[in-house]
Amino acid sequence: MKFASDWKRVLQRAWSIRLMLIAGLLSGIEFAIPYLDGYVDIPPRLFAALSGFTVAAAFVARLLAQKDVADGK
Repeated sequence: MKFASDWKRVLQRAWSIRLMLIAGLLSGIEFAIPYLDGYVDIPPRLFAALSGFTVAAAFVARLLAQKDVADGK
């Protein structure tokens, strides 16, 4: 396994990467919610559902040709 030759550009422009970062942030928030009990009123499992949806979107984005990445701009 080796990196693509244009991995820096892919890291900056690919929607799949952006969506995976958002999913990680949502998972972190889900983890922190029990420690914020009493400070925030958030429905249970909301961030888990949002994270799952974001990961699914990242999977689709990874399979689609992304113009800014594919064209070499």
